[in-house]
Amino acid sequence: MTADLRTLVECESPSADTAAVAASADVVAALGARLTGAAPERLVVDGRTHLRWRFGPPGARRPGVLLLGHHDTVWPVGSLLAHPWRVADGRAYGPGCFDMKAGLVQLFHALAGLSSLDGITVLVTGDEELGALTSRPLLHEEAARASAAFVLEAAADGGALKTARKGVAWYEVHVTGRAAHAGLEPWTGVNAAVELAHQILAIGALDRGPGGATVTPTVATAGTTANTVPAAASVHVDARVPTAAEASRVDDGLFALRPVLDGAEVEVVRGPRHPPFEPSSSAALYELAVDVAAALGLGPLGSAHVGGASDGNIVAGDGTPTLDGLGAVGAGAHAPGEYVLVDEMPRRAALLAGLVDAVRAGSSGPTNPVAADRAGRP
Repeated sequence: MTADLRTLVECESPSADTAAVAASADVVAALGARLTGAAPERLVVDGRTHLRWRFGPPGARRPGVLLLGHHDTVWPVGSLLAHPWRVADGRAYGPGCFDMKAGLVQLFHALAGLSSLDGITVLVTGDEELGALTSRPLLHEEAARASAAFVLEAAADGGALKTARKGVAWYEVHVTGRAAHAGLEPWTGVNAAVELAHQILAIGALDRGPGGATVTPTVATAGTTANTVPAAASVHVDARVPTAAEASRVDDGLFALRPVLDGAEVEVVRGPRHPPFEPSSSAALYELAVDVAAALGLGPLGSAHVGGASDGNIVAGDGTPTLDGLGAVGAGAHAPGEYVLVDEMPRRAALLAGLVDAVRAGSSGPTNPVAADRAGRP
């Protein structure tokens, strides 16, 4: 497993570099084919390469198990020079090892240990770090076919499974004012920067702190030259929402923004978004995971609610029972020193294999009503 992880890590795959992602897809496809005996479909959408394996008889109607991962990373090509692959003191280091190439290694090794792969679909996307801009239709398609989804994103602190994630919504707030000479007659203008300051305070007031929705103004711009009253200004807003109700409250609040200065205009534009992954989506699968871990002698599992979104948000938002954080145990995602605990990799692979078998045996309890409806159609 460590050798396979090295192979994936040393094939750098930053999301924005479509050629690098395509090369990474070749490496992941070879790993999956070696361990499962089957080659994947290569799904190229707007130049971004995703991989899909569907195991079982073609046209089978029975809802199956969906295993999700991504092979793109946030690390640019050349990062290996500063952060080379290495293993020391039981830890494997390298860009993207924790988020989430070790999860892919665990996924395919788990499948290699199963007696049958019928009813399993694997989807490995190439743009998760960008918000699933091109893979989202594929995620919706597979969510509708699945009775359960397991996401091989890295574990939370201490190896805890991720049983809830905040939804993510991005916005841009644009302000239009009127330019004027800042020295000769500034009073004839409408200062978009001053208006934006009012709007940023109103945006910040929508925030509910760590336990609720976080609403954070981020990149702000205004003006063109130092001696001109700004005629335009804008700010990006990052919103993280724990529930659909909070998502609606934040959305309504942003679209209720009104200008304070006479003559100013305010426009709010929605950007990419992920729905909240609420605890109810994972409750039954987490209890199943606790039972499987106990039966395998893996020790107690923990659970965590986290702020970052994943592809799990999308499939959970579609009504598919979903459990996340089944990937690597380690730390440092997106940061220098990112690492994986090597000894945990086979343990997590065994947990995933046990969960897949339990769901296919009908032990899980949860059902996806969309998948169930499709399965029952003539």
